[in-house]
Amino acid sequence: RLDRSRRRQFLFTEAHQPRIFGSVKMAAPKWNARNSHAVPHDASYYSKCLFGGVLACGLTHAAVTPLDVVKCNMQTNPAKFKSLPQGLGLVASEQGVMALTKGWVPTLLGYSAQGMFKFGLNEIFKDSYANVLGQENSVKYRALMWAAASGSAEFFADIALCPFEMVKVRVQTSPAGTFPTSFGAALSKMNANRGEYSFPFGSLVPLWSRQIPYTIAKFVGFEAVVEQFYTHYLTEPKHTYSKTTQLGVTFASGYIAGVGCALISQPADNLVSLMGKPENKGRGFGAIASEVGMTRLFMNGLGTRVIMIGTLTGLQWYIFDAYKAWSGLPTSGKSAKK
Repeated sequence: RLDRSRRRQFLFTEAHQPRIFGSVKMAAPKWNARNSHAVPHDASYYSKCLFGGVLACGLTHAAVTPLDVVKCNMQTNPAKFKSLPQGLGLVASEQGVMALTKGWVPTLLGYSAQGMFKFGLNEIFKDSYANVLGQENSVKYRALMWAAASGSAEFFADIALCPFEMVKVRVQTSPAGTFPTSFGAALSKMNANRGEYSFPFGSLVPLWSRQIPYTIAKFVGFEAVVEQFYTHYLTEPKHTYSKTTQLGVTFASGYIAGVGCALISQPADNLVSLMGKPENKGRGFGAIASEVGMTRLFMNGLGTRVIMIGTLTGLQWYIFDAYKAWSGLPTSGKSAKK
């Protein structure tokens, strides 16, 4: 009786399966964004992107520390620091040339951690959101997907960055002799006086308000500009162009995107710098913003920051893609053509 029951169940199941040429139709495998690329996005791919982000952000931010020192002082003391050339000379003459390197250690450590999550998690989130949207919608709504992925990645990246950024700003903007300039001593002082300095996450909200719009502009702008290059100007299949050409597209696209980043995130960047001033110790960012006003938040240090961020973003994308190419991965971005 049991055998007869199983046989009826098998016949019923088989009879209700769609048939092609007398055989049971096999279900098509579900589309997976991770397997839709020339190189599968597996653990090895993601780990290379994570390390590429470390190189891209850590090295570039550390290299422009002198510009950052002047930019932060122009934001916190615009009456004294009026321009980039004047600011460079002023810091060097008053505090010595080495003062232009103040804060390079927390800059290197903080932005290396941030870059790892920014670039690495962006790749993971892009594939994850593409799978949620499906194959067709991930193409149709790709700009929204890029924005969601990069914004999500930056949310976590800023948590890693925040303690180092707070130390960096305090070191760079404190008057000479009023605060330690070495990373270890500065970190110890802020950690020992957490309440006084709102350490380690007191600047996280303004950091999010600066970095998340910045990163969305950086990644969406980059992807969109690369797409335009390969759709309208370099119209052969991307892989047929030399790595030199591809990396040239990468740098140009990154620079253009970087200018937009600087404009969008400028008020919040000023706010982060102002929170590092000794006289603003313990004050909320809302009170500081109301006192300073939006015009000053947008204009103070804007020219220097446009130059700095445009170059920085172009170099970051270049380093990231150069490392990917060296590792045997394709460069970032593609044509809009199917």
